[in-house]
Amino acid sequence: MPILGQNQYGKAENRVVRITRDGATHHIKDLGVSVSLSGDMDEVHYSGSNANVLPTDTTKNTVYAFAKEHGIESAEQFGILLARHFVTSQEPIHRARIRIEEYTWERIEHSGKGAHSFVRRGQETRLAQITYDGRSWEVVSGLKDLTVMNSTDSEFWGYVRDRYTTLPEAHDRILATEVSGRWRFNWTEDAQRMPAWDESYAQIKGHLLGAFAETYSLSLQQTLYAMGARIIDRRGEIDEIRFSLPNKHHFLVDLKPFGLENDNEVYLAADRPYGLIEATVLRDGCEAKIPADLTNL
Repeated sequence: MPILGQNQYGKAENRVVRITRDGATHHIKDLGVSVSLSGDMDEVHYSGSNANVLPTDTTKNTVYAFAKEHGIESAEQFGILLARHFVTSQEPIHRARIRIEEYTWERIEHSGKGAHSFVRRGQETRLAQITYDGRSWEVVSGLKDLTVMNSTDSEFWGYVRDRYTTLPEAHDRILATEVSGRWRFNWTEDAQRMPAWDESYAQIKGHLLGAFAETYSLSLQQTLYAMGARIIDRRGEIDEIRFSLPNKHHFLVDLKPFGLENDNEVYLAADRPYGLIEATVLRDGCEAKIPADLTNL
């Protein structure tokens, strides 16, 4: 007889925008929230009984009600409130996973009255995943779509060659990538002091960018490790960080047919195919828990 394996259900991509009005000054939190629940759900699969099923429409409504009742201090804090609610309020629910994408806005400075005009910031999308089983927490935060470039201080040479190798060695090249990263906090219990989520995010992003800019790179792998190592060294709340870095190739254009010399000035930006460099950096003694394939996180 077939046996039911792992299962979960919920409502995905609930888009919630929360405006906080501080007189004429307004503040925006713009989130995409996905709720996934698991527990005693065998019967709904075997017989169709919904006796233990909290409707996914209810989970959607909870997201919006919580945005009103509790506000949105940070993506992580909002996810923690939701996860705790679903596990503690519904006996059949043993585990809740909340995934959040945050879309950031910058205030438009102008000479008119009020501070309620914004422009969508396009640097990156902030990410958070909160998992709670009634006893312990796992919080994995991160970002995606953060595109960075060094126009020099990057080389690539001394690599393995075989009969199919045509790539010329480069001793001065553009290094560009679109950073996708996830980092795991060592906050796992309510008894521990909770991190300052927004401050942590800002500091981690700053260290990531600083290491990218300051590393004289002989390979994208070296740069990846430098980024992760700086975060582990300087942020004690983080035990693990994983990066997926596509190498956004820039190739020198051959201008000799036009009688022109290209002295590292004109490049073709190629979007595909691209090298894909991925690795995890861990605090010594810690176990890797972030999935190797970030698309599954």
